[in-house]
Amino acid sequence: MISTKGRYAIRAMIDIAEQQSSDYIPLKAIAERQGISKKYLEIITKELVRKGFLEGVRGRGGGYKLCRQPEEYSVGEILESLEESLTAVACLAKDAPPCPRSSICKTLPMWKECDAVVHDFFYKKTIADLMK
Repeated sequence: MISTKGRYAIRAMIDIAEQQSSDYIPLKAIAERQGISKKYLEIITKELVRKGFLEGVRGRGGGYKLCRQPEEYSVGEILESLEESLTAVACLAKDAPPCPRSSICKTLPMWKECDAVVHDFFYKKTIADLMK
């Protein structure tokens, strides 16, 4: 399941991209337009800055702007950087210990296929696509 953190991060990225400005977009303005708590959005944007998706400046005239063009951000990369995992089952998560049942698991191929579909879906979508 995608958390509110992941969903709000995508909304914030779209909002910033839609401003089409070389100026920094104030966090307060993003929070108001998106109906997201400024405090919660602060946590999310700090993480997006740390992960290299946004550039942030504090103080007067400060705020956030994209580091790349909207078409260069896949939704998948943003979600995967913020979510613990996008996998359908725990045994397929990146850091999961080897499952002792994997060689006999009748459902494993289905879960792998599901994960591939989800991965491909989110990685084919860009922030620019969502702006349309």
